Amino acid sequence: MNYNQAVQYLFDSAPLFQNIGAAAYKEGLGGTLVLDEYFGHPHRNFRTIHVGGTNGKGSVCHTLAAILQAQGYRVGLYTSPHLVDFRERIRVNGKMISKKRVVEFVQTLQPLSISPEGEKQKDSPRKPKVDESQGLVGAKGSFSFFELATALAFQYFAEQKVDIAVIEVGLGGRLDCTNIITPELSVITNISFDHVQFLGDTLPKIASEKAGIIKPGIPVCIGEDCGEEVNAVFRDKAKEVGAPISFSESLTPAISKREGAHTALPFNPPLEGKGEAFALQGLCQEKNRRTILNSVRLLRGKGIEISDEAVRRGFSEVTTMTGLMGRWQTIKKKPLTICDTAHNKGGLEYIFRHLATLPYRRLHLVFGMVSDKDVEAVLNMLPRENTEYYFTQASVRRAMPAEEVCRRAEVHGLHGTAYDDVASAYLAAQANAADEDIIYIGGSTFVVADLLTFLASRN
Repeated sequence: MNYNQAVQYLFDSAPLFQNIGAAAYKEGLGGTLVLDEYFGHPHRNFRTIHVGGTNGKGSVCHTLAAILQAQGYRVGLYTSPHLVDFRERIRVNGKMISKKRVVEFVQTLQPLSISPEGEKQKDSPRKPKVDESQGLVGAKGSFSFFELATALAFQYFAEQKVDIAVIEVGLGGRLDCTNIITPELSVITNISFDHVQFLGDTLPKIASEKAGIIKPGIPVCIGEDCGEEVNAVFRDKAKEVGAPISFSESLTPAISKREGAHTALPFNPPLEGKGEAFALQGLCQEKNRRTILNSVRLLRGKGIEISDEAVRRGFSEVTTMTGLMGRWQTIKKKPLTICDTAHNKGGLEYIFRHLATLPYRRLHLVFGMVSDKDVEAVLNMLPRENTEYYFTQASVRRAMPAEEVCRRAEVHGLHGTAYDDVASAYLAAQANAADEDIIYIGGSTFVVADLLTFLASRN
């Protein structure tokens, strides 16, 4: 078995949320706990930081990992989804898990049927029974793709003897399969409308699910102030379990200074000295920055040594240290071509506010969404003037067909052409744009994934 076959086995044998959405969602921790017990509770061998929220989780996770790495710690990083290669999800000191280790993990699954209800069966060296609707099947059930990926990540971090691992919540919090850890710090970046079919249709309901990562006695950092109703959910949960709670916006002033394409970072006590540029761009990074600085303060309070210099390096070198892609990422300078994985109303608001501050002759938007998002709310906020649209669809089953996006956009006064794939839409925008224009590619994480995959194939 080679690496491509191993990854395809994972994709085929277990439901993959990015492909099929709700059908892949498994509520509860039963399967995760069975896998964790079977593999010897590997997550107990290293310290963790748990990061949840609606938007900004990836930026916060990668920057915290870079800061800790700059301090000299051996750092695991588990995030999702991946953009180009499955191995992006699992890194140690910025280096992706080896292809060989992924293959070895899949080979341990093949002769074994393990049911989420706890039955373990060693039959013959054949791969487990596969049901196309349910995935990897044991005697009484199946595991999700994310349960298997999380099991691999925790195993790998234990094997690599990491000092600390930064773990991103996959979906929600309370019932997310990463929620078996007892971290040094819990972080909730913000609350916005996303995955409402699973988490609830009001912000307090969504906050209640996200608050499920708040643990007894463990400090919790709340990033963005999302209003008193939401804040009250977090305060009540923290009080219930005796967790010290800290709201970042009340501690670190929203001070920033624009210097060209970079954002200078004022370091407030206990971070002293001259600020350094944040490698991640975009208006949303102002709030992420405050969340990260407050997280550093709380980690220091737990006795984890982090110098000011490590903080500066982590902020300024996050992309090179961790391999983070797709966050206000510049693809080309002439015409200025940017992609971003923002994919819901809360995240895209920042994107279009930022685009509105930039000088350009004409804006070219390569845009697609997945069907289970609030498409109407997003279309209602898109720019109408001086903008040309290239509606497209990502290569995942959840993607809304380009023709459907185009049709619904027309109702909102947004005019453009439909393209069957991201590459053709991107090439059309490049062909039409002048040097003084801007091209933006986004609307879905998977649109950006297809773009980056296409660009990588040309190199």
